[in-house]
Amino acid sequence: MSRLFGTDGVRGLANGKLTAELALDLAVAAAHVLADRGEFAGHRPTAVVGRDTRISGQFLEAAVVAGLASAGVDVVLVGVLPTPGVAHLTGALGADLGVMLSASHNAMPDNGIKFLARGGKKLEDAVEIAIEQRLGEPWERPTGADVGRVSVHPSAVDDYAAHLVSTIEKPLEGLTVVLDCAEGAASVSAPKALADAGATVIAIHAEPDGTNINEGCGSTHLTDLQQAVVAHGADAGFALDGDADRCLAVAADGEVIDGDQILAILALALEANGKLAKDTVVVTVMSNLGFVQAMKAHGIGVRQTKVGDRYVLEAMNISGYSLGGEQSGHVILSDHATTGDGTLTALHVLERMATTGLSLKELGAVMEKLPQVLVNVPDVDKARADEDAVVAAAIAEEEALLGERGRILLRPSGTEPLVRVMVEAPTAIEAEAVAARLATVVKEQLAL
Repeated sequence: MSRLFGTDGVRGLANGKLTAELALDLAVAAAHVLADRGEFAGHRPTAVVGRDTRISGQFLEAAVVAGLASAGVDVVLVGVLPTPGVAHLTGALGADLGVMLSASHNAMPDNGIKFLARGGKKLEDAVEIAIEQRLGEPWERPTGADVGRVSVHPSAVDDYAAHLVSTIEKPLEGLTVVLDCAEGAASVSAPKALADAGATVIAIHAEPDGTNINEGCGSTHLTDLQQAVVAHGADAGFALDGDADRCLAVAADGEVIDGDQILAILALALEANGKLAKDTVVVTVMSNLGFVQAMKAHGIGVRQTKVGDRYVLEAMNISGYSLGGEQSGHVILSDHATTGDGTLTALHVLERMATTGLSLKELGAVMEKLPQVLVNVPDVDKARADEDAVVAAAIAEEEALLGERGRILLRPSGTEPLVRVMVEAPTAIEAEAVAARLATVVKEQLAL
């Protein structure tokens, strides 16, 4: 039986896979597991609960609150707030548990439940497994004064925005920014934070109605942002996703600045201020080779992990690094946050612009992106991808031809019977040719 928890909590079709009953049971099980681990010892437990703008978040929030309170946990409702905002307040309020209801960049019909440990950190895998194992178990219910209380934290948005602004030192006066809020969780907090930091903010897709989250907007649909930046003559634009834990940027001329470039900008900013821990940045194996080359040229080390922000965060926590992220725009500034934070990222990129006087395009030019081609090869035995001698020989031959000019990565899908062939080369034509040749070999050798 497959695990209920994925790489980012429990996610699925709201009222389909993810029902109110499941949400309630998960909340109860989480309370029991944490109690048995001694997390609540000596005090009355408290949980912070927040959500994004999906209409399904309302009934799921009610179910989670019912589950927690019935298990004797006091609940603090923070309302619509980004995932990193819930993480921040979980730590700031001294709560034992945080719960975020969001399916991030997924379409509106989906939703998800993410649990956060004390301090706003992601739950360990072992804890998630324990929660699954205790779903639906018989238990002795507290009664009378032992049931949980439910309260509202009315200043949640203000407190979170103030925290974000406090992380930068240089005011952003003189900078005009377009912010695409994806009709999501940061539609209020993100424009407020940037404006409070001194920027002139033009917010778009910041009128959520419960059904329009991520719909043709946000970090997965940049066209509206590009057009708005150019039309308003803005200095930069930033696009968040539904729960605002990531962002991508757009320069004044409409050019996209991706996650690798954002990481390069922030790495140099931290290094210049002596705040880049161990002079190293953590990225996944999907980061562009141009990023690695640029960091090497500036004397900055690069630690690469498997694909997924959880692996980036794990490496950062174990080794004490201060910056990490993904090409998708999920950036973790661990001196200020326990998770990726799109608004925080935007603030620090803008601070770098204000400090240097350089445009976003000029800052992004610190790295030269190599053309990157990704080909999915379906209906193959992905388990043999790393073992087949013919495939290995074909890769070795192509790598010898590319030398240090490019890179090849074969990656089995985590959920589907397919293998992803990624190739970087000096030109798109060369990258496409190499990827096509390798895809043919993979298809022939690993066919089901």
